[in-house]
Amino acid sequence: MIVNNHAVLILTVKGELRMGLIDLFQKTRETSMEMKPQEDEAAKVVTCKGCGAELKAYAYGKNLYVCPHCGRYGRLLARTRIRQIADKDSFEELYANLAPADPIHFPGYAEKTAELAEKVGMPDAVKTGVCRIGGVETAIGVMDSHFMMASMGSVVGEKLTRLFEYATEKGLPVVLFTCSGGARMQEGMFSLLQMAKVSAAARRHSDAGLLYITVLTDPTTGGVTASFAMLGDIILAEPRTTIGFAGRRVIEGTIGQTLPDDFQSSEFLLSHGFCDKIVPRNQLRETLEKLLKLHCGTKSKKWQVWRRD
Repeated sequence: MIVNNHAVLILTVKGELRMGLIDLFQKTRETSMEMKPQEDEAAKVVTCKGCGAELKAYAYGKNLYVCPHCGRYGRLLARTRIRQIADKDSFEELYANLAPADPIHFPGYAEKTAELAEKVGMPDAVKTGVCRIGGVETAIGVMDSHFMMASMGSVVGEKLTRLFEYATEKGLPVVLFTCSGGARMQEGMFSLLQMAKVSAAARRHSDAGLLYITVLTDPTTGGVTASFAMLGDIILAEPRTTIGFAGRRVIEGTIGQTLPDDFQSSEFLLSHGFCDKIVPRNQLRETLEKLLKLHCGTKSKKWQVWRRD
């Protein structure tokens, strides 16, 4: 069990652990094998879950797992995302051996995480490390929806906290790709504590005058949205990404109103000032390169808006 003595935040939001995310979990089960064709040479064709088009696996991968017919974005494995973003052979993983415990002895949890670790190839829902993006040394974290919908448990919180602390010590920017169904109910209150723990580490990173960029990917919901996902100095998002806290049905049932069709989409957030820019996947690397070189490049001064005493 991983316990950290950072600040504690107690939530009394009943909708957090049952926020109407059944559809999101179902979608993940349907799409979790979308990335497999590139890993499994025997699979030659994949079917787009958006429009039903049959796609050649190799061409789908070369198109960054975006359907050329309907534009639907496939959900990426963490290692695939890093391969797309980081300079070639520059990624070095940190804290790879942290694995989840079973703090509240939730039935079947230990077996489930062991099974997913074998299937996905990582012990929990986030991969952290350092890399170069456009030559700029960067601390990077990538959440992976293929592991329990990237739900936030003790290991996710601990790895991200350590990543921020490492970046603060080394004077590095942080780029974090978020996706999550929210807090991991199988760890009870321990999962909710990660919101405050990671946010506190992000605050210390900010106090040191360092850059933090978040890239919101589909879906970013629950406690992750309510904490570190929305704390970035610059907040980017992929097109048509689901971003929110509670689910649509929970909100409509609470307020007794029908929500707009594009509610909780990245486009909706951009129009209401919660997101700085929507960046297509084929422009993400270039955009991050420009931002990092502008704020952290060797020829620029150390980026610092303010420093709290």
